[in-house]
Amino acid sequence: MDNNLKDTAYNWVKGEMPAEIGEQYYCGTRDVFQARLDTMVNFLLGDPQIAENDVYVLSAVAGEIGNNSFDHNLGSWPDMPGIFFGYEAESGKVIIVLADRGQGVLKTLKRVRMELKNDEEALLTAFTEKLSGRAPESRGNGLKFVKEGVKAMNARLVFMSGKASARLNEGIEISRSDEIKGCLAVIKN
Repeated sequence: MDNNLKDTAYNWVKGEMPAEIGEQYYCGTRDVFQARLDTMVNFLLGDPQIAENDVYVLSAVAGEIGNNSFDHNLGSWPDMPGIFFGYEAESGKVIIVLADRGQGVLKTLKRVRMELKNDEEALLTAFTEKLSGRAPESRGNGLKFVKEGVKAMNARLVFMSGKASARLNEGIEISRSDEIKGCLAVIKN
């Protein structure tokens, strides 16, 4: 069910130049993303094998990740603005894939936490500390909210940025990975 979706997003963020992605996955602006997120909610609510509460948690988690892409790259997209957003559902199982070719978590957080050394530290910080890359705003709960949403519904999240990958379910595991541009998130219930 999910290899094409993940592979398409991965190839888009992997290369020096963005790979071709279908129009159905590209959200060049936040309003396009929001409209497609609303469409996803209606689609998932139509599946009787997916609990209504899970649909709303999945939507909130995906919305937070997608909105972060726009918030943290506004006016600073390195090459291609916008995000990849795709989803599939089959037999009560859902996969949601989001990606951007933005600055990534390390560069974003280094604005306020200059001592961060690498992508692994940046991901651990992003998922465990109240810290915003949009200083002086008092924000920084987004990825902690994502972590709690994933845990609450016993879902799984793989979140890549730069040369690091975070795997979340009950806990969080950070490891090195192949380098990507920006961020890539794969959510599965």
